[in-house]
This record gives sequence, C-alpha cells and structure tokens, in this order.
Amino acid sequence: MRGVVNDLMNPQFVVKLSLAIGAYFGKGASVIVGRDARAGSSFITHIVIGSLLSEGLKVYDAGLTPTPALQYYVKEGGFDGGIMVTASHNPPEYDGIKVIMGDGIEAPRSVEEEIEKIFREERYTHVPWNLLGEDARKVGDVNDRYIRGVIEKVDTDLIRGKGFRVAVDPANNVGSLTTPKLLRMLGVKVVAVNSELSPIPARKPEPTPENLQDFSKAVRTLHMDLGVAHDGDADRAIFLDSEGDVIPGDLSALVLCRHIAKYRKDNTPRRVVTAVSSSTIVEDVLREYGIEIVWTKVGSVVIARKMVELGAMAGFEENGGFMYPPHQYVRDGAMSTALMLEHLAMEGRGLREIISEFPKRHIIKTKIPLPSRERLPKIYEALERSFPDARAIKVDGIKLIGKGFWVLVRPSGTEPILRIFVEAGNREESEKLLNEVNAILQSVIR
Repeated sequence: MRGVVNDLMNPQFVVKLSLAIGAYFGKGASVIVGRDARAGSSFITHIVIGSLLSEGLKVYDAGLTPTPALQYYVKEGGFDGGIMVTASHNPPEYDGIKVIMGDGIEAPRSVEEEIEKIFREERYTHVPWNLLGEDARKVGDVNDRYIRGVIEKVDTDLIRGKGFRVAVDPANNVGSLTTPKLLRMLGVKVVAVNSELSPIPARKPEPTPENLQDFSKAVRTLHMDLGVAHDGDADRAIFLDSEGDVIPGDLSALVLCRHIAKYRKDNTPRRVVTAVSSSTIVEDVLREYGIEIVWTKVGSVVIARKMVELGAMAGFEENGGFMYPPHQYVRDGAMSTALMLEHLAMEGRGLREIISEFPKRHIIKTKIPLPSRERLPKIYEALERSFPDARAIKVDGIKLIGKGFWVLVRPSGTEPILRIFVEAGNREESEKLLNEVNAILQSVIR
C-alpha cells in the first residue's frame, strides 16, 4: 500500500492497516519492521510497531535498512514475517507499507486480499493488557548480516584483484548504508553520489535515464569502470557503463543470466522468469545456453513466486530488479552489483564492450487512454489478426513476438490507460510499428 504522506498515508489509516496486518499474522507471531529514510517513514514505523504490539505480536525493530536486507534477515532469522516501510521508486512525497512473508518474499496476492478483508471488516484481535508482550526489541546487525550474505556468494579474491572504480548513487536513501560498504569490502574504489540520508532526495527515486543525467556525467568525468544507481529502498540496480550510458534493466539482467550460465554453473533448472514487459533479446541470446524463458504478469512478487514454483536460475524485471535464488528470491540491488563485478572480473573487459555484442533493438514505451476495459477482448483479437504469424503470449494483456520485433499491449493495474511497448531493429522500424499498433487500437476503441 502506497500513498502520499499525511494524505492517504495518514496516522488513522496506518493504524487500521497495521492492525489488520497484525491480525493476519496472529498473536505470538514474530515480525521485524524496517524503514527507509523518506519523510514519514519514522512516524509510520512507530505506528506500525505500536499496532502490532497491540495485536500481541513479538516485534523487532530493524531501523534504517534496504528492503532486500530486511527480506534476507526475515528468511535467515526464522521470523514469521516482516514489514518494510517504504515507497520504493515512487516520488518523495509518497510512503508505503510492504508485507514480507517468512520466506523473505513479498506477500502474494492472496495474502494481500485477506489483509484487505480484515481491514474492511475491522476484525482486529486486540489482546488483554496483561497479555501484552515486551516492547519492540532493537536489532542492530541487519545491514551487516546482509552484506556478509552477499559477499559469501561471489569470488571476493578475484574482484579485489581488479582494482575496480565504481560510482554509486543511492538516491539519498538506505542503499547508502550497504552498497558502498559492500564495495569497499570487495576492494573497490568507491565514489558515492547522493549518499547522505535525506527525506528530500537530490534526484527522483526512480533510476531512469532522465533522472540519472547528472550521475551519468559524474561516471564519465571521473573515469569510473561502472556506475550503480538504486531506487529508494535499493532493491533495484541500474548500471551505467564507463561512458556514463544507462544500460536498460533487461540488458543488464541478460548479462547476469549469461554470467550465471557461463561461469557460476549453479545446480538449478536452466530457466529464467521475467515479465512480459522485458525485451525478447533475452530469449534470443539465452537460447544458445539452453535456457528457457518463462513469461509472467508484471510484478516482482509474481516473478518471485513463479520462480519458487517452477525452479529457476534467475528472475528479473526490466526496471533493474534482478533475483538470484542462491541468495534470495527477491530483487536485490547489492547482490546484482556484486554479481556484475564478478562477471566483469571474469571477462576481463568492460560492460560497454559486453553489451555491444547483443542484438541491436530500439524500444518505445507509451500509453493511451482506455475508456472501458470491456473493449480489451476485441483489442486483443484485432492485434492477433493483424500479426497472424506472431507468437502470442496472453499472461498479462497480449505480447506478440515476430521475427525481429515484438509488441506488448496491457491495461494498467492502477489507471484507465493502455500501456504500449514496441521493439524493432531501429528507431524508424519501431515508430512505424507503433503507428500500426496505434491505428489498430484506435479503430477498436472508437
């Protein structure tokens, strides 16, 4: 649940939601609470902790920590669950509450629905005063334990021997508590930008090319080997090459998937799970390694749960969220960074050169109004008729994969709009394809 602080995310709302979460986990459950540095996170965390204590839970306070660090601690520490107070990549005026299950993965949709039902019906279970437990216990080793967990998964001696220079931009949030420290422990020369904790970040929290222009100049000017930019809670890592060019998240994920297949040889199924919004380049390149791509609905929790269900060597989103199961089944910006450095060390060359080997494509992402969701079946039928030779994937809207191109049309989960993705060999082909898709959509909508 996310919203503007003191608008949707006001004290009264946070109390009700926290009580519902407490009632879901039940009296005696052990839950650890962490937060980021956003405006509002402090008061929201205090309300969450107090509400959980009122429901009779055993509560632990992790303090300031990245989301993947809290998730790792939940999993490794045997907690029944966790709550992260963060709004991740949303604008600075937003904050939110994320529920984590005992396996460290975000709550699935079924659990969210049950908590919402308790919230609506106000089925709280306040315990009598004489059954209230102790106050929340402070936990001080969440970030250090997480960093050790990452380091244990990579070849530290190999990375230390390369003398890498890496710039990090944690968006003035909790990634500054972990990623720079991790890199220094790996023998990396670190330059940290926007690393002071602040409720008003110097750049917008989402690590998009538009928001990383200043960081890009810093990477290039300071002659860094690599740049790493996080979102607010550091579960995403967007990489920049030595020239400061921002690498799309699905391409950096492709590098990491190939690294796992080529060098790490983990004993896991040769299967990668990703959302339909990712580029089909991953399918084209990983096919030669015998790796199957499993397409899912958009959403990290959907990808994570599918990975657990099927078994997978990796999972990712095109926004920079990468999941490495031997560490944990969640997006993890620090783990992604360590794996990327291990890959560069083993390859003995830079990310720019590695990315240059991949097929060249041009992607366009846009959106149009959707007056009525009732038109969706007709839209999907019209698209299939227009691209009869394309392979259709219908797990989330419709994705049509043809020779050298793909199209995705899916409804937004939060707005009355259609999201449109088209990718082809160059800008001219992509624009032509987008015009064709738009004409089809408009004819059906009208």
